[in-house]
Amino acid sequence: MAGEGEGPAIGIDLGTTYSCVAMWKNDRVEIIANDQGNRMTPSYVAFTDKERLVGDAAKNQVARNPTNSIFDAKRLIGRRFSDSLVQNDIKLWPFKVIEGPADKPMIVVTYKGEEKHFSAEEISSMVLKKMREIAEAYLGTTVKNVVVTVPAYFNDSQRKATKDAGGIAGLNVMRIINEPTAAAIGYGLDIVANDKRNVLIFDLGGGTADVSLLTIDENTFEVKAVAGDTHLGGEDFDNRMLKHFVEIFKRQHKEDISGNAKALRRLRSACERAKRILSSAAETTIEVDSLYIGIDFSSSITRARFSELNMDLFRKSIELVEKCLTDAKMDKSGVHDVVLTGGSSRIPKVQELLQDLFDGKQLNKSINPDEAVAYGAAVQAANMVGMGNVKVRHIVLLDVTPLSLGVSVRSEGDMSVVIPRNTAIPTKMERDYFTLYDNQTSVLVSVYEGERPRVVDNNWLGEFRLSRLPAAPKGVTKFKVFFEIDANGILNVSAMEQSSGMSCKITITNYKGSLSTEEIHRMVHDAERYEVEDDKYKKKVRAKEALEKYTYKMRNIVNDKKNGEKLEAADKEKIEAAIKHVIHWLDGIQHAGADEFKDKLIGLEFICNPIIAKISRN
Repeated sequence: MAGEGEGPAIGIDLGTTYSCVAMWKNDRVEIIANDQGNRMTPSYVAFTDKERLVGDAAKNQVARNPTNSIFDAKRLIGRRFSDSLVQNDIKLWPFKVIEGPADKPMIVVTYKGEEKHFSAEEISSMVLKKMREIAEAYLGTTVKNVVVTVPAYFNDSQRKATKDAGGIAGLNVMRIINEPTAAAIGYGLDIVANDKRNVLIFDLGGGTADVSLLTIDENTFEVKAVAGDTHLGGEDFDNRMLKHFVEIFKRQHKEDISGNAKALRRLRSACERAKRILSSAAETTIEVDSLYIGIDFSSSITRARFSELNMDLFRKSIELVEKCLTDAKMDKSGVHDVVLTGGSSRIPKVQELLQDLFDGKQLNKSINPDEAVAYGAAVQAANMVGMGNVKVRHIVLLDVTPLSLGVSVRSEGDMSVVIPRNTAIPTKMERDYFTLYDNQTSVLVSVYEGERPRVVDNNWLGEFRLSRLPAAPKGVTKFKVFFEIDANGILNVSAMEQSSGMSCKITITNYKGSLSTEEIHRMVHDAERYEVEDDKYKKKVRAKEALEKYTYKMRNIVNDKKNGEKLEAADKEKIEAAIKHVIHWLDGIQHAGADEFKDKLIGLEFICNPIIAKISRN
């Protein structure tokens, strides 16, 4: 099998609110359902006094355990605690986020009675591991190779953090690809056309908004431009509705629930359901029994009111489309297809605004907006390991970098761009610089990404010092700075002084708050330990379940009238006493291991089986 990985490969759409896993099998992409039969798995991780839960199980218990149920980890990954977006989100989340070392946000939970701190990478790795387990259960074999998707506007640190999360989960992340690009692969794979088609992918998900303009020409997918907002999506629409109903409850009942985590969680879940209903109905009702201090809450909301609450956010998503078209230097009339993906793209007002922008052009809804990204990731994964049909194996993916990358080498702190945004990747570019002072023997090269003219307004990625430069008058000593971006969008920067050949290099992974190799190894070890603990708990649950099942089965047999007639009085009394003892033990037990449950089962079977065998013979 040719390619960058050995064995089967899967594609994972690691979403803010839901995740999806797919793979190429039987000459087509299979979206893999989880153990609940759902093709979408909530990106939730919960911690209790007894166990750790991931996915549906975690989301199902969130109302009674809101402070230890983690969601939206994708909104923290690769960000700093001091980021204004992080600070705004913290006010809305029921769980606690504190400042960790090097301005890194750390999530605080209580697990098995102890306070634990987790990074966003660790939480995301738990979701990725769950998706891997879903695929392994379906395939019946171990899976290591994966293509993971990220929002097109994820910056370098967010991409690297996502790749770290895959490493912590024990996965070989072969490629990081942009979500709208993956959706375009899912859409374009079956296009039968002789001409090139310009396709605009409008991806509005639970936490991010992305727009990509691609040219699809047979098996070549060339991204022309991207635009996006890594903090705009369905969660924000839910927050607006939540705030609206909190105010209504306050007016109706003179009670403020904004500080009650459980009430807010239950109301948020109702808002999320209402948002989905309003995509197909003109009006719906929010109903939450005993929302706060025994007060039942009921209130209606119309589609028009929901649109009004979020109109500025909806318009913001449309502005991204205009920006993408401008960057690609393409008129909207040159776009052949406008393809919708992401769950929030179902919102009628968003579709109306998008259609108005394209002068009434019919929007393409041919792909499943929830599954398209995972579909494309699975195709790319198959391509990389030499699986799939001829068309899959010949796919050529030409992506772009979403943000300008450059350095600050001047005292005034101006941004000197080396790689402009929307440059095709992988790529390598260079730029010449000169010393600024007489007899300057070293220079600090600070690396930034962003579109603002001053570096203070852009995102700092890292820095390194080029030393032992030959002393000379300012402007005489020249050095080159080289920027190289790989296919994952991850950056390497190096510099070289021309005359002496002195050089220095940095892979931009050491931005403030990044995980070191040691930290990743520790997290991998912790993940393995948590897996052992999870398995231990599952074995205990299964052993307890087996004991209870057998106990009540025996009680039903003994209580059956026909069997009762066949049993000798002494035997019946013996079984009933044994059953009563086990039920009493089960009712009173607080802490017991799997072995104790197994021992009880063996003891009960030793008493019951010979007697039941006599009934069967009679």
